Amino acid sequence: MFEMKMKNSIHEQHAENNLNPATRSIASRLAVSCHSKHSFSSCIDDPRTHNTVARLATRPSNTRFSRVSGFTLIEVMVVIVILGVLAALIVPNVMGRGEKAKVDTTSITLKGVAGALDQYKLDNGRYPSMQDGGLDALVNQPASAKNWLPGGYVKGGYPKDSWENDLQYVIPGRDGRSFDLYSFGADGKEGGEGNDADIYYQP
Repeated sequence: MFEMKMKNSIHEQHAENNLNPATRSIASRLAVSCHSKHSFSSCIDDPRTHNTVARLATRPSNTRFSRVSGFTLIEVMVVIVILGVLAALIVPNVMGRGEKAKVDTTSITLKGVAGALDQYKLDNGRYPSMQDGGLDALVNQPASAKNWLPGGYVKGGYPKDSWENDLQYVIPGRDGRSFDLYSFGADGKEGGEGNDADIYYQP
């Protein structure tokens, strides 16, 4: 009797050792759940138990996480809507600041060109006329400018605004001004509102 128990124990131990760790762990729990009269070997030898162990041992480890991985279509759509709302709020504000910066830069350019016109007058006794070429007289010496500054009065060619449009020069100016110096603004056309409005040099 003792010898039979020893053989059964050795057989059970051998059967358990032949299983991989994952299967052995599952099988051990199943063996404990068996009725007390069943041995480890009888549980393993039972076809139903064997099928259960095999199925559990080969189950992908990430099965329980499959439902929470990735995003649903509704979640993706919600994110897209949120991004669209943020873009609608932020982009116009950023673009508006860019145009405002161009307006400010153009105003500074107008002041610089006005200073060049004043220097031209000091050297040549008068502001350049339209016959002299207008603002081009600051870059290229007209025949009437006898004391024209070598190298010109402005650098980089004919003066332009921040939108790369030529500055406008009219002599004489309106309302008794010696000249009018201005930019057509963002749209490059006379008149307009907002960033498209004409930008005048203010002495």
